[in-house]
Amino acid sequence: MTEGTRRADIQAGLNVSIVLKKDQRTGKLTGGIVRDILTRSPTHPHGIKVRLENGQIGRVKMIHP
Repeated sequence: MTEGTRRADIQAGLNVSIVLKKDQRTGKLTGGIVRDILTRSPTHPHGIKVRLENGQIGRVKMIHP
């Protein structure tokens, strides 16, 4: 499993765990498949922001193989 701080590591169709905005205080993870990458910069210290196929938006914390 990889951390989600590098945009180059993330692409549509990957299975990831993200933290939703409402869960940032608790760190609760939500799993899903990446539909869109929303972060423009090549890296982000808190994780690359993505939209999942179910429409949820959050920052990638783990990339699953």
